Amino acid sequence: MSDINPADIKIVFMGTPEFASECLRVLHDSGYNVVLAVTQPDKPVGRKHVLTPPPVKVLAESLAIPVYQPSSFKDENAAEEIVKVQPDLIVTAAYGKILPQRVLDIPKFGSVNIHGSLLPAKRGAAPVQRAVLEGDEKTGVTLMLMDAGMDTGDMLASEEYEIPQDMHAKELMEELAKEGAALLVKTLPGYLAGTITPVPQDNDLATYSPPIEAAEGLIDWSETALAVHNRIRALSEWPGAYTFMNGKKLKIYDSKIADTDTEGIPFGKIIKPDKKTLIVSCGTGAVRILTLQQEGGKVLPVSDIAHNIPEGTMLGE
Repeated sequence: MSDINPADIKIVFMGTPEFASECLRVLHDSGYNVVLAVTQPDKPVGRKHVLTPPPVKVLAESLAIPVYQPSSFKDENAAEEIVKVQPDLIVTAAYGKILPQRVLDIPKFGSVNIHGSLLPAKRGAAPVQRAVLEGDEKTGVTLMLMDAGMDTGDMLASEEYEIPQDMHAKELMEELAKEGAALLVKTLPGYLAGTITPVPQDNDLATYSPPIEAAEGLIDWSETALAVHNRIRALSEWPGAYTFMNGKKLKIYDSKIADTDTEGIPFGKIIKPDKKTLIVSCGTGAVRILTLQQEGGKVLPVSDIAHNIPEGTMLGE
C-alpha cells in the first residue's frame, strides 16, 4: 500500500473540544473519508444550564459527518455503531475517556491519538494547562498508537513548540491544535504505508498531568511572581485564578511580570504607581494585573477599576 489515496481510508474520528475539532477539520479537508464522529454527550453550560453540543459535534454536523455520542463504552453494545461503519482507522484527539482495547482493535490499521505534549512527559488529561502552570519553556504534540493505558502507546511522530512567557493556556491549546493537525496529515501516509516504525515510550521518563481542580485557582502570593503569573495564564479559561480582597473573591484573568522593586513590601500588597495600574507584591518580585473581575461584577480591564482600589490593600486575606 505504497500510494495512499486518503479517500479510500475510512476513519472514525473521536474527540470533543476545540483542540479536537481542528484535527477533524484538517482530516476532512485533506480528503480522508471520515465516516463517523464520536464525541461526548451534550452538556449543560453556564448558570442557566443550557444544553450545549461539544465543538466536534457542531463541526461534524456542518460537514455532514454522522455523529455518535455514547455516555461510555462500558456497555459492549456501545461499540456497535463503530463496528457498523467498518473503519480502517480510528483517530482520537482529546476525546476525554479511556477506550477499551476491544474498541481500539476494531480498525485494521489500529487507533492513533494526537496528544498535547512531548510524550512520555505529561501523560493525562491536562497536559497543556499543566505545561503553563509549571512554567515549561517548551511543549509540543505527539502522534501515538493507542493502547488501553493512559497515553502509554508507541510514538509515531512529534513536534516541539516553544511557549512564550505571556501565552495563556487557551492560546497554547489553539497553537498545539494546529501543530497536531498538521503532524497528523503529514504522518498518516507513511504510517498507513508501513514505512514508519513506532517507537516505544521510556516509562522511566513519564510524568503526569491530572485534571485541573477548581481549588488550584487560588493564588498564593508568597510564591514567586513568575509562579503567580503562570497560574493566572494557565487557568484563565477555567477555573480562573482567584484571590480574596476585603473578604470577597477577586478573579484575575491576565497579568504580566512587573519590573518593580518590592524589597520590604509584604507579599499580597497592592502597589499603585498611578490611578490606572495595580501591581501586587509576591514572595519574590511582583505582577501587574491586566484584567480582573470583582465578586458579582463583570470582567474588566484594570484601568476601568483601579481607581476604586486603594494602594496598600492586601490580597489573600
